[in-house]
Amino acid sequence: QVQLVESGGGLVQAGGSLRLSCAASGRAFSAYFMAWFRQAPGKEREFVTITRSGGGSPYYADSVKGRFTISGDNAKNTVYLQMNSLKPEDTAVYYCAAGPRSSSRSSDYVYWGQGTQVTVSS
Repeated sequence: QVQLVESGGGLVQAGGSLRLSCAASGRAFSAYFMAWFRQAPGKEREFVTITRSGGGSPYYADSVKGRFTISGDNAKNTVYLQMNSLKPEDTAVYYCAAGPRSSSRSSDYVYWGQGTQVTVSS
């Protein structure tokens, strides 16, 4: 069983930055593909980015490419999402997820965190 705990969300003005953290139990970061998704009110859950320890380059959704960066710390079993140049349309609950394959589909992920709210004001 893998437990994921997100933190770092909050309220920020447009153009600002936030860094989200996802602390994973056990060796989740080295054993699974780790991804971030987000869900805005009234919308479906949306893929943001994915990475895997030692598994090649991260992949980003077009909507965040060049602004968001995913990284990880094996020693801390933690995945980070650095979000720069934030826009009001980035407002959503952000979820960390772990799964056995590289995928942008939320249904392919087995483990999920509780989510952290990110609100970007204009």
